[in-house]
Amino acid sequence: MNDLTLNLSSSPHARDRWTTPYIMRVVLLSLMPATIMGCIVYGWHALAIVVLSVASAMLAEAVFNKVVHKPSTVWDGSAAVTGLLLALSLGPRTPLYLPVIGSVFAIVVVKGCFGGLGKNFINPALAARCFLLISFASSMAIQPVVDATSSATPMGMLRNMEEVSITKMFLGTADGVIGSSILALLIGGLILWSMDIIHGQICFSVLGGFTLFIGLFGGQGFDPKFLLAHLCGGGVVMGAFFMATDYVTSPVSRLGQFIYGCLIGCLGALFRLFGNTADSFSYAIIIGNVMTPLIDTYIVQKPFAYRKIGRTRQKTGEPFRIPKPVVALAVIALIAGVALSGVYSMTKNSIDEQEQAAQIASYREACPEADSFEFSEEADRILASREGNNWGTEFGNTRINEFFTALDAQGETVGYAVSVTSKGYGGDVSLILGLTKEGAVRRISFTELNETAGLGMKAKEPAFRDQFEGKAEYVTMIKGAASGEHEISAISGASITSTAVTNAVNAGLDFYRTVMEGGN
Repeated sequence: MNDLTLNLSSSPHARDRWTTPYIMRVVLLSLMPATIMGCIVYGWHALAIVVLSVASAMLAEAVFNKVVHKPSTVWDGSAAVTGLLLALSLGPRTPLYLPVIGSVFAIVVVKGCFGGLGKNFINPALAARCFLLISFASSMAIQPVVDATSSATPMGMLRNMEEVSITKMFLGTADGVIGSSILALLIGGLILWSMDIIHGQICFSVLGGFTLFIGLFGGQGFDPKFLLAHLCGGGVVMGAFFMATDYVTSPVSRLGQFIYGCLIGCLGALFRLFGNTADSFSYAIIIGNVMTPLIDTYIVQKPFAYRKIGRTRQKTGEPFRIPKPVVALAVIALIAGVALSGVYSMTKNSIDEQEQAAQIASYREACPEADSFEFSEEADRILASREGNNWGTEFGNTRINEFFTALDAQGETVGYAVSVTSKGYGGDVSLILGLTKEGAVRRISFTELNETAGLGMKAKEPAFRDQFEGKAEYVTMIKGAASGEHEISAISGASITSTAVTNAVNAGLDFYRTVMEGGN
């Protein structure tokens, strides 16, 4: 009897042959198609990222367990899965130190510091990816590998309303993260689902909620090509099958899993359509992870040999009580909201004054000869009639905001200033277009530019900006050295930003010609 270990527990009992190492090994095998495809398409650097990420995760787990005197769990496969998922969500030209930093952060901070496997409240691989995106934004930018002439991922092109190849995205031969092959991910994900290792309520509700939201609010209706393009990019499939289905961070009940999946899908689509970046599905899943305890609190799985919780409470007369953590979080949110509203009310006037001063400075930069600017009521009337819609169809997603006449100290007209906004890679690109009396470009100054550091932000540099000076006709952006009188050389690696600035300048010139100069 002394050699026997007795595990005493109340009946009924549920036993299963599956263990943590078994499940993790199956998950690793299901990720192999995407891993192999990514290494074939993107080459040795991608393979090095995968190897470093997995090795760093396993080493970090072994060292952490040793330091805190816990049993070694490095061979249960969970650390390897975390490292591999992180690697597949990185770009194929990511610097090799980033997967190491990300893996250590995922294992030590997100997993180990919260108690190890089964204790983490958010997915470690996703948390590490978001940490890298926030801390190393420039290095995490995905560089073109497959198509050297492209300067943006398919998601960036979709955001800019450009044509994308769904076939390349589905096969994983377009520029993207290492694990971007939808075909390979579907093979692995459907194997897990068929073996009952992942829950269909989660993965299919994620895909369904995402598709429904995109169809309703994406502006293209339920166009199959438009919906497939969004489904094949931005980590939707990987997130649905391999991230959102994590046992530890997802709800227990089937209804809870369905609600959890729909929440992630809708949030991912919301961030995709209206957020600053097209690749934001990771944040949607993390928000879903954080909501899991709340979902499990109110949607309870019926235990073995117990009646439904509602009937039990009704029979016993036990009053319904809202959990204290929920009340505390609600009170904290209410206090924070009131505090933020109060701070905003107190500082609103000061903020408005600073914004107005910055805007005047931008107008003076575009028209340095001007002493003052006269508001044009005629331009305002015309722009108001358009209700903020795009200016023409040949200038992309571009709108005219304001038009001013630039005056010198004697009140004589020395030029014009046009405020224009276009869509760039990282959001709105707003600029002031300064024109001479004859309608030629005097100078441009930016009032809003949130493009990628080291790429799109080069639009502010004289080498690109000064190309527009003196242009009185519509300009054309080309890749390479400009040779014609009306050609502009694009910024290398940032054609979307270059196109946005070119469209803004052309729209401003067109507005002056057709409206303010009296042309047709």
